Formats: sequence, structure tokens, C-alpha cells
Amino acid sequence: MPREQYQTKLEDLRDDVLYMSELVAERLRMGLDALERQDSELGDAVITGDAEINDLYLELEGRCTDLIALQQPVAGDLRFIAASFKIITDLERIADLATNLGEYAKQATQEVFPDVDVQRIGDDTLAMLDQAMDAYAESDPDKCFAVAEADDEVDAACEAASDLVVRDLIERDELREDADIESTMQNVSRLLLTIRDLERVGDHAVNIAARSLYMIENDDELLY
Repeated sequence: MPREQYQTKLEDLRDDVLYMSELVAERLRMGLDALERQDSELGDAVITGDAEINDLYLELEGRCTDLIALQQPVAGDLRFIAASFKIITDLERIADLATNLGEYAKQATQEVFPDVDVQRIGDDTLAMLDQAMDAYAESDPDKCFAVAEADDEVDAACEAASDLVVRDLIERDELREDADIESTMQNVSRLLLTIRDLERVGDHAVNIAARSLYMIENDDELLY
């Protein structure tokens, strides 16, 4: 394959990985909106849209494999292709977590714990994802480290939110008199799962930043 065609394939891969990240971010935003509004139709749209992301993932996976097998890239090109392969895997998993939010939105029957700001945590994880993909697109190591730092704040917010829910449940006298305890506990369970899933989104954003840093500088400091 002529060098020009090879470089074009690498550039196309980068563009399509970025396109996949835009789709995933859109689905995550939709999942958060569905939760906030308890909107079953929007939740369904997130779930249905996951098939498009899965198909794109498989296509990009195949292209990464072909580039490695047929072109035998070395050094920076090899790190770029390997990073892209790992990043699309994290993006696909974030999309799966977005579908979870869609499912929770369909099942929610009441608002519980309004003091837990799920939307703020969600906004923070979306910002982490955006910054991680900017690091990949711009080959910016500083943004890689910024994502890792932001994850500490998200983890702390998720831990505080979970603690608040558990502490409030323990202290609630009215729950003992609630005629529909099962329904209440199901909603509480979904809230805790939502917090857990958003924390995982943040973890995947860190993975993307870590792979980007390795791609840029051959630095494995953020890999774990």
C-alpha cells in the first residue's frame, strides 16, 4: 500500500474514533435527560440506539486489526492503532452504561433523594469524556493528566452521594411505615446503580486518557 494511502487510513481511523465518541456522548446525555424527566420514550431511544454504536465498534475493531496485520506498523503508528483499539472498547462500554440509564429511566416510579445531584455527577463525567477525547485528538498530554485529576473529584462525589442515600435510609422513620416499601427500595437501588454506573463512566474516561498518554509519549504512568 502506498504511503499516502496508509496515512489516509490512519487519519480516517482517528476521525471515526472521534465520531464514535460523539455518538457515545450524545447517548450518555440522552440517558441523563431521560432519568431527570423519567422519560420512558427517551430511555427507549437510548437503548435502541446502542445497536448503531455496537456496529460502529465492530467496524473500527476490524480496521484496527487489518492495519496491524497487513501493514505491520511500528513505533508511533503502532501505539496510535493500539490506543484507538483500546479507546473504542472503552467507548462501547460507556454506551452500555448509557443504556443502563435508559433502563433506569423506564423503571423509575418516583423521585428519591432529591439532595443527590445525579445530573451534576453526570455532567462531570461527560466533561471528562470530552477532555479525554480532546487529548486523543490533539495529542495533548496535559489533558490526559487533567482527566485523571478530575476522576478523583467524581469518585469523591459518588462516594458522598452513596453515603447520603444509605445514611438517610437508616435514619428514615417513615420508611418503616411505608405501605410500599418494596417500590421505595427498588427506586433506591436504581439510584445507587446510577451512581455506580456514572463512576464507571469516569473510570473509562481515565482509561481513554491513559491510552492517549501512552500513544503520545510512550508513557504508561496512567495505565492500570
